[in-house]
Amino acid sequence: MFEQVKDALVESLNIDGEGITPESRLKEDLEIDSLAAVELSLDLETEFDVEISDEELAALVTVEDIVKLIESKQ
Repeated sequence: MFEQVKDALVESLNIDGEGITPESRLKEDLEIDSLAAVELSLDLETEFDVEISDEELAALVTVEDIVKLIESKQ
């Protein structure tokens, strides 16, 4: 699941996936701002056929948080 989320991050945010780990922090390490987070959320919803609420989106801190959220919804 991590690799799928990593691929989605790379594609959605147009970033290099080289340094992305489960512990990567979205804001600090990947420099995802609020607009990019919303765009990522929409892409993840489409990619994994899940719904991510604004509250859930705001609670995401690391890449692993995204993986756990998606796994919990599938």
